[in-house]
Amino acid sequence: MRAAVYHGPHDVRVEDVPEARPGPDEVLLEVLRSGMCGTDATEWSQGPKAFPLTRPHPVTGHVGPMVLGHEFVGRVLEAVPGGRYAVGDVVASGAGVWCGECDRCREGRTNICRRYFTLGLSTHGGMAERVAVAERTLTAVPDGLSLDHAGLAQPVAVGLHAARRAGVAPGDRVVLIGAGAIGSFVLAGLRSLGPADITVVDFAGSRLERAARLGADRVVEVGPDSDAVLAEVLQGSGADVVVEASGAPGQLGHAVRLLRPGGTVLQVGLPSRPEELDVHTLVMREISIRTTLAHVCVDDLAPALDILATSPLGSELLDSVRPLDDVAGQLQRLADGELDGKVLVDPALPAPSQR
Repeated sequence: MRAAVYHGPHDVRVEDVPEARPGPDEVLLEVLRSGMCGTDATEWSQGPKAFPLTRPHPVTGHVGPMVLGHEFVGRVLEAVPGGRYAVGDVVASGAGVWCGECDRCREGRTNICRRYFTLGLSTHGGMAERVAVAERTLTAVPDGLSLDHAGLAQPVAVGLHAARRAGVAPGDRVVLIGAGAIGSFVLAGLRSLGPADITVVDFAGSRLERAARLGADRVVEVGPDSDAVLAEVLQGSGADVVVEASGAPGQLGHAVRLLRPGGTVLQVGLPSRPEELDVHTLVMREISIRTTLAHVCVDDLAPALDILATSPLGSELLDSVRPLDDVAGQLQRLADGELDGKVLVDPALPAPSQR
């Protein structure tokens, strides 16, 4: 079968690889759509950082070139005997696999399972014609939801999990810094969880325009007067919750300064260098800092599909659907900051020269 295989920085090859073979409690999927994210782009431009290219992954044991893809939907080709899905069912995968037995799993925090691993990050993934995947990571795609939009389910689940981690209460004043793809998914998650007053901050342009269409109560353009504008919006009292989704240097400290005493900042973005914080201010104002990682599949994947089925999120965030042979070029676009939305791969699409 054909797959997009990571061999190192700036080296992703579409090549023939051994056929995927499902193990116990796994299904075999025909991959219909597979997405790429910022982690893939970082590995493309600067890796290997997290990918197990040179040393075995501690859980999967995988080492060496690896099939990309941790955001995918597919059609069941081989089902688990007596399982939840039948041949022909169309499903989305959360891609992260948990043990179900450790202390974190028993708490329901399967995303930080002590033996957690992710297809496409820790072992072969779904940017291929077929993939074997644990049945428990799957959720049925609702009738009527297009494959192009269903292909965004995993990152939407990540945004929804982040929104839950923010702990927003009805009526809270929320500031969301960063209106890129992940910020948009967090915004959709926040909107799905209940009423809150949400202000989105980013540079002027299409991202803020999209945030307004996705339900932000207001948008604020970054500029010399933006802090004054935010102070007026927050009535001089500060935000209850600030979600930092840009990952830009210095924005965590900025988020803290926007909070009221006793407020909460949720760090979503990953800064490229260590951040400095005024611990004295954190303590004296009793500020809470939270983080978020991946998603809890059983809690977040089905609601993410519902969000996509009942909102314009998919249309707003989908950039394009490409063949496997375009993966390297699209990773470069993503690494260069040229993509404002999500690119999906359809392994059935022919290469441009074959059309």
